[in-house]
Amino acid sequence: MKKLLGLDFSNIQGDLLGGLTAGIVALPLALAFGLQSGMGADAGLYGAIFISFFAALFGGTNTQISGPTAPMTAVSMLVIAGIIAANEGSLEKAIPAILMVFILAGLFQILFGILRLGQYIRYIPYPVVSGFMTGIGVIIIITQFLPMVGYYPKEDTDFVAEFKPQAEEIILDRILKEEAKEGILVLESFEETVVRAEKISEEDIMREAKSLAGGASAGVNGSLRVMGRAIKNTDKTALILCLITIFIIYGFKRITKTIPSTLVALLLVTLGAYFLAPGYRTIGDIPSGLPMPKMEIFTSFSFMQVIPYIFMALSLAALGAIDSLLTSIVADNMTKTKHNPNKELIGQGIGNTIAAIFGGIPGAGATIRTVVNIDSGGKTKLSGMIAGLLLLVILLVLGPLASLIPAAVLAGILITVGIGVMDYKGLKHIRQLPMSEVAVMLIVLLITVFYDLIAAVAIGMVLASILFMKKIADFIDHRTKTAPLEEFSLEIPWSDEGDTMAKFGKKVYIKHLDGPLFFGFASRFQDMIKALPNLKIVIIRMDRVPYVDQSGLYAMEDAVMYLQGQGIKVVFTDVHGQPKDMLETFKIIPELVDEKYCFKDFAACSQWLETELKSSNAA
Repeated sequence: MKKLLGLDFSNIQGDLLGGLTAGIVALPLALAFGLQSGMGADAGLYGAIFISFFAALFGGTNTQISGPTAPMTAVSMLVIAGIIAANEGSLEKAIPAILMVFILAGLFQILFGILRLGQYIRYIPYPVVSGFMTGIGVIIIITQFLPMVGYYPKEDTDFVAEFKPQAEEIILDRILKEEAKEGILVLESFEETVVRAEKISEEDIMREAKSLAGGASAGVNGSLRVMGRAIKNTDKTALILCLITIFIIYGFKRITKTIPSTLVALLLVTLGAYFLAPGYRTIGDIPSGLPMPKMEIFTSFSFMQVIPYIFMALSLAALGAIDSLLTSIVADNMTKTKHNPNKELIGQGIGNTIAAIFGGIPGAGATIRTVVNIDSGGKTKLSGMIAGLLLLVILLVLGPLASLIPAAVLAGILITVGIGVMDYKGLKHIRQLPMSEVAVMLIVLLITVFYDLIAAVAIGMVLASILFMKKIADFIDHRTKTAPLEEFSLEIPWSDEGDTMAKFGKKVYIKHLDGPLFFGFASRFQDMIKALPNLKIVIIRMDRVPYVDQSGLYAMEDAVMYLQGQGIKVVFTDVHGQPKDMLETFKIIPELVDEKYCFKDFAACSQWLETELKSSNAA
């Protein structure tokens, strides 16, 4: 049977092999991204299981393999760190709010698909994508330096001690807020405050100080801040394990690419550490058994906790959409197929929503895993579903063994991911690219690394759009000169204008508009019109104007009124499509320019022009 429950089983052998191979590749990455996020390796594994299965089942790209990715994990890390900091440094207290943000991100993605926003991915300029991806790579490398050398700021007693005074202030402030909420805070007497303050233990202070230390050393800026301390406190075992992992990942690829080198590195270095380096730091416990829904999301959830992160949820959704649809384009190019972008967004949203309910971190379409799937024979949705099921089997059977993986191994894997995710193609061509595009790429890169990922994309889009509009305006400006026809040495008349220039050069000006009349060109258009010498007639050729926006429309209206105020007659030729609709809607035609002065082409205009000028000369 080739079809069952809407699934295509005609390529079951290829889909089975592709799904199994992609699942094997996904395993170490899922664990690494989970650990990097701050929620633990198991969260990465849960995310990979549910996103891979459900995004494939409901998505619009048959060969897509989804799961936690570098960009999504980088943003998730910021969400997680922020909410943990707002919950006294407790991950357990923060979990409901964190997962609700991830659920909202999934729901936003579903909404994107319903609103059919997937088609707009093509309009993201390459310099923005290039700078963002390279910035993600830099973030991963810098933030993995601390686990690479085995330095964990919360365990550095000297570093934590620096935050004890601040921790005491925060705890005391918390007591005062609790008393105010209970209505027992009396400014004249702080007896109850003193009683509660005396109950503050050294353990409470240290716990708060560790939370502050963790926040101060988080992200790129935090990692750079403590890098000197990390180097001085290097754990040689962790560093050696990490370097060996990196060496195997790159070295094994030279031998064969049939077996994923990340998996080989994970297995070999874990076995070596287990037998030869007792006492190494592991990734932590991974629960065995079926993942269970995190019902505390709904029972312990406070909407007020999530309100500050709604924009971040929207940003996560947008980033996941971009990440997934770019991978879909890669899959299309490899398989010569056409994905459904809006259906893909709905599938990704369902996957991320379900993953969050089970405690997984969000993800997106993963390019490397998708390529591996296609190369191994995967052709239908079954391949992505099989990859998710394989990871579930690994969780059920090998969960306790996965807990033995050294943290430094996953740091090594992530460093290679960071190196691989950078856009070397864009970096290689920096010298050949226009300076404006290089500037956009570098600005996006720097903002991504040192400030905010979503702000980087937003600012990059705005800059790229402004530069694009300037280029278009310059292009139109270059092709639209302002001089009487007899002085038109820099512009070649259009082919259908014949000897009009020789006949009427001093009395008539032909305004060639070549391209859209939009806000980027509107002010220049007005300046050109006002620079015209004394004429009798201005012919505005609209043949090559595909689009007029509101600014362009008002500029046209002002120009026509200005010319008519100078006693100059304004004529249009070949007004068609959207520009015609706009000019008629805003009454420029026929209230300002009568329809008898709107000619279907220049030939008709030329006949009228000859008659008009003869009659005016006779007069």
